[in-house]
Amino acid sequence: MTDTKSQSKNKDTGSSAGKSSDGHQENRRGRGDRRGRRGDRRGQERDSEWQERVVQIRRVSKTVKGGKKMSFRAIIVVGNERGQVGVGVGKAGDVIGAVRKGVADGKKHLVRVPLTRNSSIPTLSNGRDGAASVLIRPAAPGTGVIAGGSIRTVLELAGIKNVLAKRLGSKTPLNNARAAMVALSELRTHKATAKERGISLEQIYS
Repeated sequence: MTDTKSQSKNKDTGSSAGKSSDGHQENRRGRGDRRGRRGDRRGQERDSEWQERVVQIRRVSKTVKGGKKMSFRAIIVVGNERGQVGVGVGKAGDVIGAVRKGVADGKKHLVRVPLTRNSSIPTLSNGRDGAASVLIRPAAPGTGVIAGGSIRTVLELAGIKNVLAKRLGSKTPLNNARAAMVALSELRTHKATAKERGISLEQIYS
């Protein structure tokens, strides 16, 4: 009789332990799901900060042994309107794949742009890429973005609201966008320039 009672007690304790362990596992899984959901939300918030604009989509061909291989090339500008912007190019057999690759390429080549209180640039800058040359000049508040083509898209997604830009040379959208990126990457604030030169900020303005 004592043996049967002890066995029944062991069975009861074992079943309760199994239940408790299963309960802990379920709680852990629930916590993991919550953490995963929080991570997804944070990822969505980060993705929502970036804006993407298609500058150009062209059908291109590559001559191979069997003939011509057709594909699509997409020029994408990515920016958060807070001083970060990038230009990317993607090629794929379909338009959606080309745009996706262009967005990923643009996020890899981001440039940080120093902005003033009036959402303009601190100094004049000139950028060149290939045969395209772009001149960017700061403007007074209320001027707006005076630019055209792919240069305007780059400046708007960078967060610049008062600027004057002029395209010089080639009319190719990709070269103009990259020339604008070169011009924005060479911008320096007066404070940073004074620190590099080892002089005071008053000496620069004088």
